[in-house]
Amino acid sequence: MTTSVAEDDLESTGAFLEANPNLVERWLRHHASPELRQRVHQALQNSPKNSTMTPDLFQLWLAASPSRNEHNPSQNVRPNKDFDSMEESELFMELIRDVANELDIDVLCHKILKNVNILTHADRGSLFLARGVGSDKYLVAKLFDVRHDTTLEEAIKMARAEEIRIPFGVGIAGSVAQSKTLINIKDAYNDNRFNSEIDMRTGYKTNSILCMPICNYDGDVIGVAQIINKTNDCQEFTKHDVEVFQRYLTFCGIGLQNAQLFEVSVLEYKRNQILLNLARSIFEEQNNLECLVTKIMKQAQDLLNCEKCAVYLMDLDLGEASHLERILERPGRVIERQGPLNRVESGAITAEDMREFGLKKPCSFTTVFELRDGGNNTLVSRPSSYDLKTSTLAQIAGYAATTGQILNIGDVGAWLNMQHTDGDAESARTILCMPIINGQKRLIGVAQLINKNNGAVFTECDVSLFEAFAIFCGLGIHNTQMYENACKLMAKQKVALECLSYHATAGNDDTEKLAKVEIPSAEKFNLYSFTFIDFDLSDEDTCKATIRMFLECDLVQQFLIPYDVLCRWVLSVKKNYRPVKYHNWRHALNVTQTMFAMFKTGKMERFMTDLEILGLLVACLCHDLDHRGTNNAFQTKTESPLAILYSTSTMEHHHFDQCVMILNTDSNNIFQALSPYDYRKVMKLVETAILSTDLAMYFKKRNKFLELIENGEFDWQSDDKKELLSGMMMTACDVSAIAKPWEVQHRVAKLVADEFFDQGDLEKMQLKEQPIAMMDRERKDELPQMQVGFIDVICLPLYKVLSDTFPWVQPLYQGTLENRRNWQDLAEKVEMGLTWIDHDTINEAFKDAEETKDIEFTVQTFNTVASNQGSQYVESKMKRNKTKFCCVL
Repeated sequence: MTTSVAEDDLESTGAFLEANPNLVERWLRHHASPELRQRVHQALQNSPKNSTMTPDLFQLWLAASPSRNEHNPSQNVRPNKDFDSMEESELFMELIRDVANELDIDVLCHKILKNVNILTHADRGSLFLARGVGSDKYLVAKLFDVRHDTTLEEAIKMARAEEIRIPFGVGIAGSVAQSKTLINIKDAYNDNRFNSEIDMRTGYKTNSILCMPICNYDGDVIGVAQIINKTNDCQEFTKHDVEVFQRYLTFCGIGLQNAQLFEVSVLEYKRNQILLNLARSIFEEQNNLECLVTKIMKQAQDLLNCEKCAVYLMDLDLGEASHLERILERPGRVIERQGPLNRVESGAITAEDMREFGLKKPCSFTTVFELRDGGNNTLVSRPSSYDLKTSTLAQIAGYAATTGQILNIGDVGAWLNMQHTDGDAESARTILCMPIINGQKRLIGVAQLINKNNGAVFTECDVSLFEAFAIFCGLGIHNTQMYENACKLMAKQKVALECLSYHATAGNDDTEKLAKVEIPSAEKFNLYSFTFIDFDLSDEDTCKATIRMFLECDLVQQFLIPYDVLCRWVLSVKKNYRPVKYHNWRHALNVTQTMFAMFKTGKMERFMTDLEILGLLVACLCHDLDHRGTNNAFQTKTESPLAILYSTSTMEHHHFDQCVMILNTDSNNIFQALSPYDYRKVMKLVETAILSTDLAMYFKKRNKFLELIENGEFDWQSDDKKELLSGMMMTACDVSAIAKPWEVQHRVAKLVADEFFDQGDLEKMQLKEQPIAMMDRERKDELPQMQVGFIDVICLPLYKVLSDTFPWVQPLYQGTLENRRNWQDLAEKVEMGLTWIDHDTINEAFKDAEETKDIEFTVQTFNTVASNQGSQYVESKMKRNKTKFCCVL
């Protein structure tokens, strides 16, 4: 009874398994134990076979299970099957599934050939992949003579040993690729397209051949599959074999294209990783050209697996002079750029062409780097012109450099058409020359690779990879060269600064003299007054007045400034002001005195610390150091070196740099006793204060300052508010000449105008531009009205808000108001036809005279004829005042 039940159970279980083969497969694949799989496998191996096909279905599951393939992932494939119980359609679909998801192209080709052999009962097969473009297409043997029992490693080893290459249209496989039609040959030796060379070498006899193209989605041939000799006693491939072969290869074409795309993406990923590593390593080495080029050559040698590597660098005129010339060159200058590189095979040109081209356009390499002794040593040479002419390798590199072409020589001996048994090209079999382009698209050299280690030629893939490699090399080499030249420039600059600091620093004799003399009181110099005038002071007196301000603020004792250092520093600052008409040492003195008066008379010192008072006085004295008599706009227009260094607040940055330079020279550092914290703080204050004298900065900060005042701000102790207040004070001091007594203001305005006119003249001569009105000498009579505008826009609003907030600076506001009235009066006189600029004052001679109806009136201006309207206005005014007016210009 038990046996009967067991038989019934076995029968019902078997029926269930037969009805659900997919379920059985899935359970065996994912859930069955290795022991159970092994028992089933042995049972199937011992079962009778009704077919010549090998191996079985279970082998597929067994091979695909993780336990069998964890040590050999490349064999993680759907195995061949014992197809005894499978219908042809089921078998066909199973083989298609076998290749559908395979992305490793070697594994896929191996599967295709084994499955084709199974489907058609072929003895062996080969698979060729298409390469090249256009008329240069050819087939390469991916796998060759693969049998149903050939392992993947054996197949790959055999294909690499043969390295078969067949042009389209040549032989059976080439004809199939060319015509896109299959060829079925019953007797290979009776077909003239058949090449029996391999048969003769291996002893194998080829009888029948079935060869068919493999096409992609677009119908282009991407490969050719070829099977030979039937194994089931049939002498030829039948119509059924052809049909099965064709159907199967249709699906294989899709899988093969996917695998190729995947291979390309993997190669691209690896290539990107290589180039990223290269970029990282190259840009880590920026301070030494030899070390960088050595690293580049080693990377290239390892990357493309070649025996030798060399880099030829050209003379790029990267010296200091040419570097500065390029910095200062005007926009729009045409610079020769290297065009896109062209790839040239050795068959496109001859060695004789190369030699003739080299004689016509010789290429001058200044430095040659060669990697020797397996990459352990680098030979650096500076070849002469004779060395370059007698070196074959240098001539080849020179051709690549001169033409900008990538030169790939597959057979150096044949290409040279000579017995190169001596010279530097003696051992060269293959050469790849690649021009090196820098970031500015200029050719800077040539990289040369010699002999692949496997004896093969440099492939298209090698060329593409090396081309990308050369781009990074060009950037790295150029950056290193620029770095080396920058270091030389910095060294030269350091030497120049040492010379300048020596000559710009006050001498010992002058310093000792100033240190010994008595410094008059602040009252004698009128330093506490906003009406301070320097016209009657000698140069020595201006230095004394400066020292007196530091003494009055108790800064010398407070910050332990050595008195001789203070004297030397004042003299050095004075020495570094140029003798321009207005922005000179005396202007700096007046700005500093106004700041001093604001601290003392204006009582602004209550809002500042002693360190901040020191910093602001230093900033005022240094705020126009080395002024050239031209403004920021002029520096930008002329593209001066200063404008290149500083794109905004050009002159103000330069003034601060000069201030730092003087402080850093020997015996000039008045901050030497400060703590590191105080030193950083005061230097930051000096920089910010000097930059604040740029009116562009003033306009940016003014609204914020006015907003604080309108909000009733009385606490100025926070850093940002104090910085804002200091900036407004610097501007107020910088333009304080506008608040001086009229005689002083009028005289200073003439100095300012003369300096502006000089700049306008330069703009006309150098830039061929018409200057703005305030700098145009021909429009000088308009300056009184422009002064009124300057006062209204900048001076009065600033002084008004300062005097309202800090009443003790009221004299600045009142003086400006008075001068505005005077300038307005002058502007009206100009409208009458008078001019003002040729005299220190307007001489109006009003004399009492006898009453007469005849009025003598003489006006001489730069205008040829005074307007009638102006003459009538003056005449009427003279009649009303019964005076005689005479203005001689």
